[in-house]
Amino acid sequence: MNCTSCKKGLLQPSFIDGLFRAHTCNNCGGNWILVEDFVTWKEKNPEHEFEECSEWSEEDTADTTSALLCPITGSIMRKFKVSAKTSHRIDYSNAVGGIWLDSGEWELLKAEGIAGTLNNVLTQSWQNKIREKSSTNNFADIYESKFGEDNYAKVKEIREWLNSQPQKSDLRSYLLAENPYSASE
Repeated sequence: MNCTSCKKGLLQPSFIDGLFRAHTCNNCGGNWILVEDFVTWKEKNPEHEFEECSEWSEEDTADTTSALLCPITGSIMRKFKVSAKTSHRIDYSNAVGGIWLDSGEWELLKAEGIAGTLNNVLTQSWQNKIREKSSTNNFADIYESKFGEDNYAKVKEIREWLNSQPQKSDLRSYLLAENPYSASE
């Protein structure tokens, strides 16, 4: 098979970390993995824990931004975000159940602690959680920018306290009233 990413190399049979079958490009170092091979290996090794990759860095990881073609069928692969912390996406061929990992993305998955759940990244619930987390992070950044770091930390603390109170509705009314001691408001 020809490499779907660099278009120069050939995909050679290999094993990811010596554990499960893959095909690795002899030019760019990308990996083609069949989800079936990963899941079969995982079922036979349920206790295996992947060591976190401490050597991983953003600069060492390639990420193709354009659409890639499945090296088997030639169909366009879908891109799936791996986490809310990184913009990296893995490519998935629905036609054959194959995943393309650019060079360094396996190390990224280990660094993020999700290498052992690689197949879950392809689910709608995983992608929904990433969108939710990204949205939360975006709002947190906006609030921190608007209020300042110290004020934002303080208002979050107050909010948590308020939400834990049995009379939170009355407490909110008291806080929001222009003059809580006036009967006319």
